Amino acid sequence: MEVAVRAWLLAQLGPTTDTSDLDTRYARLTSARAVANEILAERRAKLLADPLRMTVDGVVTIDQSNNLAGLERQIAALVDLVAPDELSEGEESTDLVTAPLLRARRDR
Repeated sequence: MEVAVRAWLLAQLGPTTDTSDLDTRYARLTSARAVANEILAERRAKLLADPLRMTVDGVVTIDQSNNLAGLERQIAALVDLVAPDELSEGEESTDLVTAPLLRARRDR
């Protein structure tokens, strides 16, 4: 994985994200956007698996609904971002063409 792709993923997912996990996922999915989507979807599913709000009267209240809303906004925002391994809108891909070099004239 290129340094720019890893930096983009860490910016999207947070600096504490396991880079070896990112490398493994990127090798499997071959797209930074797909890696970010997969990780954010897993984080969302993990939040949904537990109760979003829990209250112990007079002691503590835990509310994860804002975290869920934030994750959903982040997943939606990925659609508009351009990952470093993608072409920008209107940008054309560059094809690399190779040709053998031949002498113009033969030596006599």
